Amino acid sequence: MVLKVLAFLALVSVMVNSQQPAFNDDVLGLIFFKAGLKDPNAKLQSWSSDDNDPCNWTGVKCDPVTYRVTELHLDDLSLSGHVGRGLLRLQFLQALSLSKNNLTGTINSELSHIGSLRVIDLSGNSLSGSIPDKFFAQFGSLKSVSFAGNKLTGHLPGSLSSCSTLVEANFSFNRISGQLPSGIWFLRSLKSLDVFGNLMEGEIHEGIGNLYDLRLINFGNNRFSGKIPGDIGSCLQLKYVDFSDNYLYGTLPDSMRRLVSCRSISLQGNSLSGQVSDWIGELTSLESLDLSANNFSGGIPSSLGNLQLLRELNLSMNLLIGYFPSWISGNELMGSLQVLDLSSNDLYGEIGSKIGVLSSLVFFNMSRNHLFGSIPYSIGELKTTQVIDLSYNLLNGSIPSELGGAVSLKELRLQMNFLSGKIPIQIVNCSSLTVLNLSWNNLSGSIPPATSNLSSLEYVDLSSNDLTGSLPKELANLSLLMFFNVSHNNLHGELPVGGFFNTISASSVSGNPSLCGSVVNRSCPAVHNKPIVLNPNSSDSIGGSFPNHHRKKIVLSISSLIAIGAAAFIVIGVVAITVLNIHVRSSMSSAPVSLALSGGEDFSCSPNNDSNYGKLVMFSGDADFAAGAHALLNKDCELGRGGFGVVYRTILRDGRSVAIKKLTVSSLIKSQDEFEKDVKKLGKVRYHNLVALEGYYWTPSLQLLIYEFVSSGSLYKHLHDPGRSCLSWRQRFHVILGTAKGLAYLHRMNIIHYNLKSTNVLIDCSGEPKVGDFGLARLLPMLDRCVLSSKIQSALGYMAPEFACKTVKITEKSDVYGYGVLVLEVITGKKPVEYMEDDVVVLCDMVRGALEDGRVEECIDGRLRGNFPAEEAIPVIKLGLICASQVPSNRPDMEEVVNILELIQCPSEGQDELE
Repeated sequence: MVLKVLAFLALVSVMVNSQQPAFNDDVLGLIFFKAGLKDPNAKLQSWSSDDNDPCNWTGVKCDPVTYRVTELHLDDLSLSGHVGRGLLRLQFLQALSLSKNNLTGTINSELSHIGSLRVIDLSGNSLSGSIPDKFFAQFGSLKSVSFAGNKLTGHLPGSLSSCSTLVEANFSFNRISGQLPSGIWFLRSLKSLDVFGNLMEGEIHEGIGNLYDLRLINFGNNRFSGKIPGDIGSCLQLKYVDFSDNYLYGTLPDSMRRLVSCRSISLQGNSLSGQVSDWIGELTSLESLDLSANNFSGGIPSSLGNLQLLRELNLSMNLLIGYFPSWISGNELMGSLQVLDLSSNDLYGEIGSKIGVLSSLVFFNMSRNHLFGSIPYSIGELKTTQVIDLSYNLLNGSIPSELGGAVSLKELRLQMNFLSGKIPIQIVNCSSLTVLNLSWNNLSGSIPPATSNLSSLEYVDLSSNDLTGSLPKELANLSLLMFFNVSHNNLHGELPVGGFFNTISASSVSGNPSLCGSVVNRSCPAVHNKPIVLNPNSSDSIGGSFPNHHRKKIVLSISSLIAIGAAAFIVIGVVAITVLNIHVRSSMSSAPVSLALSGGEDFSCSPNNDSNYGKLVMFSGDADFAAGAHALLNKDCELGRGGFGVVYRTILRDGRSVAIKKLTVSSLIKSQDEFEKDVKKLGKVRYHNLVALEGYYWTPSLQLLIYEFVSSGSLYKHLHDPGRSCLSWRQRFHVILGTAKGLAYLHRMNIIHYNLKSTNVLIDCSGEPKVGDFGLARLLPMLDRCVLSSKIQSALGYMAPEFACKTVKITEKSDVYGYGVLVLEVITGKKPVEYMEDDVVVLCDMVRGALEDGRVEECIDGRLRGNFPAEEAIPVIKLGLICASQVPSNRPDMEEVVNILELIQCPSEGQDELE
């Protein structure tokens, strides 16, 4: 404060003694502005109150005739403090740029009094609060504004629409919410609008076509919904379009074919559907096209081969089908392509033999498709490629030695194929290699000793092959190694000593009976008894085998001590869950159920503010119920009860049946805004193996979720109700595969189920499985692990062991565990946990023990009476056990599970249906 007073007195002295008061008005303003700043690097040392004008000061530009300040550029000077009122004296200021500093506080609404401003750049600071509503109202000449990279909240002010001269507006990377100002499409001079990385929502309404000079539109990473505006094609000058990571749906508007000047289109991470139109090849200026993580279907249009300037093509994580595009391989017109990602689709066929013509390729990902045939020799011609990912396909043959020609390679992922032969020694030529994953193939021979010369290696996975020989001792010299897995091979000899191998886990080398060393607790060269190994090709130990073309080995042993501990944990869980359920039900039983439901309107305007009146929203269709609100929660219409609530059946006025879930966790539910946001996201999840969420109802004391009604009941009833007919093997396999696809889709959408069990898998009239109750944990706040597990994992036996460990993160792998238990339940017809007179039987342990003892018949539902193909049943049992592994990292992800099941599945002339 003392310093500010002294500065003020000095300025007064300047004003009194000056002969040029107009010039000193700018000096006065800037010195006042400086007084509110911290300048740790003394960048503003030249600013002196003794000067008659500031025109020679750092960052200051003046009019050469009037010597009045016209521009102030103080970017990236490590300044902190606030934007003070001293700037208001600079009445001729046209450009104010204070970017890349650490300025704090709010945006001063009085800055709008500097009517001459044309450029405002306050980006890259730590400004907070909202932009004042009338901030832009008086800027008659404003052309460029940037508040990007701050901590701003609130809405974009409607006054922005009054800046008729505005050319560029950048509000990206803030926390701005609400909808776009309604008049923004009338700013006909606008060339660039960037709101990326905020919390904005609502539909992007048509009208964008009015902006004939628009060059850039960036609405990515927000919460916008609805469709892409149909008139976007009228913006003929558009060069950059980004609507990524929103909640957009519908097809690509045909008007987009007119965007012939467009260089980049980024639409990934939405729910867009339909086919990728053939007209996409008419956008000949395109350099980048990203349509990944949507629901696009159909084939990949061959017209994409016409895009000679294309450098990035990403169509991954869609529902695309058809052969590997022939126009990719051998198309020299696409020599500029640097990124090619078609992963996670349903493509099949062979990789083109001339793939090497893509001489500029840096990233090549075709994983998680159905490609077959061999890896082409020309892959070695990809001299600039850093990542090659062909994992989770049906590729066979050997790894070509020509691969060593890909000298820039950093990541090679070929896991989960049918590759055979040896690991080529030429791989040592890829000296920059950091990731090498060749697991789950049929590779044989020894590990090339030269592998130890790949000094950049960080991740190596050679597990589940038929590798022989010893591990090169020099591998211990790989100083950057963080992961090394050679489990389930036929390696022998002593493990390397030193470096990473001093701390390697036993699971990373398990399944190699002849390896020795302290890690495997087997001294060298003494021979100890081999652990129990299930060889998929031997029929004498387990009564069946994997298909010969894809052999795997699984170590399946479990101590009785773990079984006793599991039983004790289960009994404790039963008591805890029973107490919690009694508490929840008693606290909810007194809640009144008086609903006012009509249409999708908000009835919170009850004169008494009665919390029993609430908001009903249906995502599509009729919102009225045929029997009226009083029948919604009728006891006679109850379908079942679960950890989250009670489910009832009712009928809409259009005749459709729906299932109503009354949530019994009201005391734990988030706020209405958070609840509605999460429910709406779940409502946009649409997949044929998932139960669709049709709508919701909200009051503070009552929440209802409205689902599609699935007619044939739960999988649990089909398996365990005495009156039901026995499911055939084909029906069971169909349920196992369909459930896997549903879970895989959820995980692609970054949704964890948390509560997978047979009561939450429903069967429709055609026998199709549908996974329900997914994502409901999103509706709860972050809770203590014990509360979360008891609320969500209400069915014992499906709970992954990491729920009992507070230090282990809950991920999609927890769903995989529950899925593994479900697989065993479907095959055996037994419940995950069964209570005998003097014993508790845990299904996973029972199946493991039966397989180890060769009692395979005990692992198959006796009602099938041998009517099942062993070549399918036994691999599926093993897959279920792998999914139910105690260690999360040992479990496959659900995309892997789907691929494995499709490999296991035998051809069938007909599919039985559920009765």
